[in-house]
Amino acid sequence: MSAEKIKKLAAEYFNEIQNIRQHIHAHPELSFQEIETSKFVQQKLSEWKIPFTPNIAKTGIVAILKSNKNADKKVIALRSELDALPIHEKNNCSYASQNAGVMHACGHDVHTACMLGAAKILNELNAEWEGTIKLIFQPSEEKEPGGASVMIKEGVLENPKPEMILALHVHPSMTVGKTGFRSGLYMASADEIYITVKGKGGHGALPQNCVDTVLLASHIVVALQQIVSRNAYPIIPTVLSFGKMIANGATNVIPDEVRIEGTLRTMDEPWRKVVHQKIKQIAQGVAQSMGGDAVVEISNGYPCLKNDFTVTEKSRANAKKYLGDENVEELDLRMTAEDFSFFAEKIPACFFRLGTASADGSNSSAVHTATFNIDEQALEIGAGLMAYQAMQHLAV
Repeated sequence: MSAEKIKKLAAEYFNEIQNIRQHIHAHPELSFQEIETSKFVQQKLSEWKIPFTPNIAKTGIVAILKSNKNADKKVIALRSELDALPIHEKNNCSYASQNAGVMHACGHDVHTACMLGAAKILNELNAEWEGTIKLIFQPSEEKEPGGASVMIKEGVLENPKPEMILALHVHPSMTVGKTGFRSGLYMASADEIYITVKGKGGHGALPQNCVDTVLLASHIVVALQQIVSRNAYPIIPTVLSFGKMIANGATNVIPDEVRIEGTLRTMDEPWRKVVHQKIKQIAQGVAQSMGGDAVVEISNGYPCLKNDFTVTEKSRANAKKYLGDENVEELDLRMTAEDFSFFAEKIPACFFRLGTASADGSNSSAVHTATFNIDEQALEIGAGLMAYQAMQHLAV
């Protein structure tokens, strides 16, 4: 398949892909609440006569593209996400969020628009490829337990079972026209840490009558940092951060309880389990040594994301053919997390990045910020590249 033919169609469909992205961006919905977004995607699939199954994991969709000939030759999957974040958008653009306090600040609108664009291209070129492509429109990437895990439990990787899966993700530190890959470990696991520190509250002027929970909580947060600095094997990336501490006392009131909340990120699954135990041991030990107690709850989040070597290197080679060697970069390890890792645990996978910043430095605000936006030329590149990747992987 000629890359030029796909590029021509991507350019031809650009305005439609752009309109899709802007519509989704203007109407963001939170995790597992993507009702209107799901309906909009279904509308597009129906318009293009692409068969689909809705209501998987509540709002998820699976569409099926089959070639006119030899549809059973090989099955692959593509994935995008539907949900947005609880962020109030600060961009001043015609398609800014119309839902107060909700924003597509992680690019899921871009991913969905690119995958719909790729679907239209692949449908148009149906006679030029063989096999079956599953299009997975996934809800709730931003919220545990992760829409990917729920869709897998509901059978999204069965009937038919794909041999591999691909997904792209916006990368605002990379300019439009470029893409990035990394084989093997790429992103960290992510667990949520909740610690309730219990003591004896009372008057701040009479600390001798109290078991000071604020002091206990402070010692616990400091003590837990030794897990990273002194217990972790230095070559295993590990991050333990606490971003929330609620005392609800007063200037002269020591509360009975203090709540601490944080996140654990690492890139080694056995070590991850060890850290869980150490957090509990240290928190409880410090609290008890000072006359109090600590209840530790750890919510197991997304596992480490590992890109399959064979699929990723093939995808990298495909990208070089489509965009040129100079536009394909090596990605660094990231301590952020992705529930695409659940798919990567089940079948060979490749999660790659799409440059979205403008050459002049604009459109480079980080994801999860109120000013995140993209150079929309990335939509044409992303849709075409996904279509090309799918056809090249089916051709093997």
